Amino acid sequence: QVQLVESGGGLVQAGGSLRLSCAASGSIFSILAMGWYRQAPGKQRELVAAITSGETTDYADSVKGRFTISRDNAKSTVYLQMNSLKSEDTGVYYCRGSRYQLHYWGQGTQVTVSS
Repeated sequence: QVQLVESGGGLVQAGGSLRLSCAASGSIFSILAMGWYRQAPGKQRELVAAITSGETTDYADSVKGRFTISRDNAKSTVYLQMNSLKSEDTGVYYCRGSRYQLHYWGQGTQVTVSS
């Protein structure tokens, strides 16, 4: 079983930056594909950024050039560096770890961007 705990959310002005962290328990973090998702009020949860166990990354078009996902296997942690934040980036951010058909979710962290 893997437990994921996000941190780093908060209130920031438009144009500002935040770094989210997701710490994982268990010993299989290095083989998990990790992703950051967000859910805005009244909207479906969407994939923001993903990183494979081999550190291949992928991003939603809306965040390309502004967000960077990275992982530190020694610390069992995945990060999301968010720069040039916009009001539309507001939402609850969740991390997810995946291995084949198994998915593990964190409890989420709120990000609010004021314009």
